[in-house]
Amino acid sequence: MSSKRLIIPFRDVDLTSLPEVGGKNASIGELTRALTSMGVRVPDGFAITASAFRDHLAQGGVDRAIYAELDRLDTHDVDALARAGAFARARVRELPLPRALEIEISAAYDQLSHAFHDTATDVAVRSSATAEDLPSASFAGQHESYLNVRGRAALLAAVRECMASLFNDRAIAYRAERGFAHRDVALSVGVQKMVRSDLASAGVIFTLDTESGHRGVVTITGSWGLGESVVKGRVNPDETWVFKKALAEGRARPIIRRQCGDKAHKLIYGPKDADLIETPVADADRRRLVLDDGEAVTLARWAVAIEEHYSARAGRPTPMDIEWAKDGRSGQLFIVQARPETVHSQRGSLVQEVFHVQGGATVLARGKSVGARVAAGRARVIRSAQELATFQDGEILVAPSTDPDWEPALERAAAVVTEQGGRTCHAAIVSRELGLPCVVGTGDATTRIETGRVVTVSCAEGDEGRVYDGSVPFRREELDATALGTPRVPVMLNVGDPRAAFGAAALPSAGVGLARIEFIVSSAIGVHPMALLHPERLEASVAEAVRARAAAAPTPAEFFVSELANGVAQIAAAFHPRPVIVRFSDFKTNEYANLLGGQPFEPIEDNPMIGFRGASRYYDERYREAFALECAAIRRVRTEMGLPNVKVMIPFCRTLGEGERVLAELAKNGLVRGEDGLEVYVMCEIPNNVILAKEFAALFDGFSIGSNDLTQLTLGVDRDSELLAHLFDERDPGVEKLIEMVTTVAHAAGRKVGLCGQAPSDHPEFATFLADVGLDSISVTADALPDVVRRLATAK
Repeated sequence: MSSKRLIIPFRDVDLTSLPEVGGKNASIGELTRALTSMGVRVPDGFAITASAFRDHLAQGGVDRAIYAELDRLDTHDVDALARAGAFARARVRELPLPRALEIEISAAYDQLSHAFHDTATDVAVRSSATAEDLPSASFAGQHESYLNVRGRAALLAAVRECMASLFNDRAIAYRAERGFAHRDVALSVGVQKMVRSDLASAGVIFTLDTESGHRGVVTITGSWGLGESVVKGRVNPDETWVFKKALAEGRARPIIRRQCGDKAHKLIYGPKDADLIETPVADADRRRLVLDDGEAVTLARWAVAIEEHYSARAGRPTPMDIEWAKDGRSGQLFIVQARPETVHSQRGSLVQEVFHVQGGATVLARGKSVGARVAAGRARVIRSAQELATFQDGEILVAPSTDPDWEPALERAAAVVTEQGGRTCHAAIVSRELGLPCVVGTGDATTRIETGRVVTVSCAEGDEGRVYDGSVPFRREELDATALGTPRVPVMLNVGDPRAAFGAAALPSAGVGLARIEFIVSSAIGVHPMALLHPERLEASVAEAVRARAAAAPTPAEFFVSELANGVAQIAAAFHPRPVIVRFSDFKTNEYANLLGGQPFEPIEDNPMIGFRGASRYYDERYREAFALECAAIRRVRTEMGLPNVKVMIPFCRTLGEGERVLAELAKNGLVRGEDGLEVYVMCEIPNNVILAKEFAALFDGFSIGSNDLTQLTLGVDRDSELLAHLFDERDPGVEKLIEMVTTVAHAAGRKVGLCGQAPSDHPEFATFLADVGLDSISVTADALPDVVRRLATAK
């Protein structure tokens, strides 16, 4: 390719063109050439080359003057940086484009307009630096883009502005910080037909989980209007997770999670060309998702195709960061940008940082966590870029949102908190690159947190990021999976919160020994299942609240099934193909009664701990219909979502007859033990389970010892009693004897035995006893896993 080509159509560009058209344009060209034949839509356009940029700066020796200024610049001197940047940008803007370049741009623009049956079509004009979108540095948002540009004069002006943006203060500092010589980075400009997403929606796709780096999912964010609102963090967008394996197998429901953001504002075309305005979103639109399931699946398929193509080109797995847009006129979806993901893809070490919050305090703000770190410091509320000069090293940056102009401050921050934005916004992307804990989408952080207040920002407690008042104790642990050793008994995890599953899956576990669905029911659903099925038994005000909670679903029953299925699927997808043992609901009557609409359906018991709970509910007319919903959710996860690694477990099964009745209910609801590899385990938490272990082994595929309840019923101690707490000990010889007995009998019957109680997490030495007994697995909490694995790897 000649170094003097000034204009190149996207159809003639690919990744090898990066030195001439920059990372962004090279990627658009690659998509156009390689993936449009697979159905991936990419808007047409052309690239103005780096040679054209150099020719422009060479006029009158402008380049020599600019680079001489930058050579003597100390980028840590904020005032000097501002002066040098302003000088460089002014020289580029004031300089008319070379006549030959103007002619070629105009001709290419006329040809693009003609292709769309227009005299002056609307285009996006985007900067594309030659050091951009590299695996080690994204340059995200460093240079300018201009949308809704129409007409030759406006286009030529936008081209000059893009060229000048190579010398934005933030871009100059970014290059210096990362060791890029200013002369070695040139700027190409992309001119691309606008997708009228101002009339529909747009957003960002990652081909991994953005927080944990888990490669098994595609995550899609989206909001109404132009995509700048999502990228720059001006809105809290919708979020969708798609399971890649189910997508590849053509499963009916590859979507494992959908979350509706508030999407308060949208960016749309203004009354004049090149004019954009922000406008409120109607309440009804804020409450509905911007993509239907079919559209989300289409985008996920395209994203996987893009990832596979780039991985093949690179010769290694290459997760991708992709921007999408939907045209409101045609209803068609488009991919407008794609670049390699630059954070998780660079983590080659097996060493993980694990943070543990060890105290509590008042929570000042809540949002979505970015990363998994914790930091404390004094807060600094910054509401506009003009206030950034007040920011001090090591402070917590609290802002409505951030944009690339804020990056010098972000690089000096201990943590970042924003009111708006999702996990793919500017603040989130930069915080990941810098390794900062970041909480986005808090909604009210700048009013709840004042400048000077000491706060702790925690992203180490799952999906929800929290800003605590004061300095909360925490510890940092470096976890090297290779240094832990191999335990002589497989160590599994207890998982309740699906939002923490992708992070927990990175730990060296053998799978999930206990997935509790109670958290999903109480948090994501929040309604008693029988209240969803029988609203006629509720008071009018409660019935209305139940209807409102389930309003987005086709039916109340579907609300329960879909939310429970999505929660279980997140855990199962995170650990796939490792086994995930899901325990059916084990709420006590008082806990069920506290759910919305629960009181009419629950008896009042003096001792719910040994009352109407577990297996006894599943075949009882008071709960049978609700158990059918639980079964429907599990059936959906295993079949429609493609997650057969899910096994199920029956809690608090008192008698053999009860076990038979529960198995019959499972079969009646499409969960037949042994069919499609379904395994059904029983909790061993009642002495009768031990006494009749041989008979229970004939009914079930294995046992999972619940040490809390087994201890309670062996010692006759209410495990919730403070008065008798000194007597409650899973390590009592009588409890240990029962564990030995059930293990011996189960193994003789060819059945496995695990333990999923709290004891090994609280007492690692108890894990040694379990290994000596010969248990087939031990399941512990995530924070206890490293110590238990080390102990079992070294114990003799």
